[in-house]
Amino acid sequence: MTDSARFQSLLAARYPCVALTTAEEHDAVELAIHAAVQANLPVWLWSQSKGVRDGLLREAPPVPDTEHPAAALYHLESAEAGRRSLFVALDLCPHLSRDERTLRQWRDLVARCARDGSTLLMIDCHADRPDVVRQTAAVFDLSLPDESELEQLLKTTLRRRNDDHPVQIVLGRRDVETIVRNLKGLTRRQAAQLIVDAVCDDNRLDPHDVNHILAGKRRLLQSSGLLEYVESPVDLSEIGGLARLKLWLDQRKGAMTKEAAAFGIDPPRGVLMLGVQGAGKSLAAKAVATAWRVPLMRMDVGALYDRYVGESERRLRDTLRQAESMAPIVLWIDEIEKAFASAASRSTDGGLSQRMFGTLLTWMQERGSRTPAAQDAGVFVIATANDIEALPPELLRKGRFDEIFFVDLPTLDARAQILTIHLKRRNRDPKKFDLATLAQAAEGFSGAEIEQAIVSALHEAFAAKSDLTTQLLLDVLAKSPPISVTMRERIDALRTWARGRCVSAD
Repeated sequence: MTDSARFQSLLAARYPCVALTTAEEHDAVELAIHAAVQANLPVWLWSQSKGVRDGLLREAPPVPDTEHPAAALYHLESAEAGRRSLFVALDLCPHLSRDERTLRQWRDLVARCARDGSTLLMIDCHADRPDVVRQTAAVFDLSLPDESELEQLLKTTLRRRNDDHPVQIVLGRRDVETIVRNLKGLTRRQAAQLIVDAVCDDNRLDPHDVNHILAGKRRLLQSSGLLEYVESPVDLSEIGGLARLKLWLDQRKGAMTKEAAAFGIDPPRGVLMLGVQGAGKSLAAKAVATAWRVPLMRMDVGALYDRYVGESERRLRDTLRQAESMAPIVLWIDEIEKAFASAASRSTDGGLSQRMFGTLLTWMQERGSRTPAAQDAGVFVIATANDIEALPPELLRKGRFDEIFFVDLPTLDARAQILTIHLKRRNRDPKKFDLATLAQAAEGFSGAEIEQAIVSALHEAFAAKSDLTTQLLLDVLAKSPPISVTMRERIDALRTWARGRCVSAD
């Protein structure tokens, strides 16, 4: 159902109060007015700056002395008594939390709405609502535009721009599809602004503007602090070891396509990668996005937490909905055990972490169903974790992830591959080094520690005005104890736990 149809159904069901939290206030008001017109209802609009006014008239004069929220709610309760109406209040929730008189007037208005079938729609930018409001109001969320709506928005925005400044459009059908795909995950306002930004300099839209739009999208996503676009130039061939994980990923490379769905294959949901720090879990997440040619988005769970009651859960829902609207993508949740650590034990945050974790688990479980919405999601989740004891047991249940991989310290062959990769990356010929001896000397080292050993040896060689040699690398490896030595007990315990519970990544 469209947003308009969903809201019209709320009006038809005569919900007395509906709460909508969004930064896109204009879209929300237009949606409400359109639904009210379809239902043949009068609309009264209130804001603290203008007071109460007729929402169906563009330049309607405000009702005198209705700027204060309590006065406005009192007026709305008595306005056209007995006639079904739609009341729209902007930024009302903060007043309900601070002023008992305003809250009392709100309760009186909601009681009137319950009697005569009217509806009060509260549009706010924060979900800071008193308990009685959260228990009474139905929650409504604006959806993000899909590809067909974005394509129509592209045409409408260009026509409007062309009326002011003639715009030359040099695009093929595939270019249009690429632009629309890059706009997915943005609101209507954000998408329209990026389209205008792309043509404002030269009044021309061509394939070169695709990168401009993508760069603008990255800025918008990063400014929200919820999803971060991660550059992923890493290829699977640039990761040493992890043979089983690579094979698993290669077999599912095309599983998020329409052809796979027609063949009867469900889109893969994701993997949980447990293991030793520095063993290559985060690197593998980047490589998957490159191998599958889909964007990699990292969820910053720490940025989801907000001081307003209910706001954190809403941010998480919005983030997951945004991820779905951008599909197909790889969604990376790094060190998931830190993000939801208090959900595994008695929390001191009033149960917020447990509610957030429950929201994530519900979303992950629903994506495992065979419903059309789940099939179209196309969000592949890669969660990485280092501390198994901090993970809530519900996360490890079958159905959350397609597979749970254990990423151990690299084997002898994997260490030789890692040495080769990092020597090549620093313009050194691996054939000039005794890789077998170096791989043997690096036993117990993680991939990150092997890389750091090469970096340290390069610094020593540069300072001594000599070249990098096998002996110098051996000396550096001997001087730096690996994590397998400094944290031997923890790593042994992790390996013991993973045996029989996880699939080895190598």
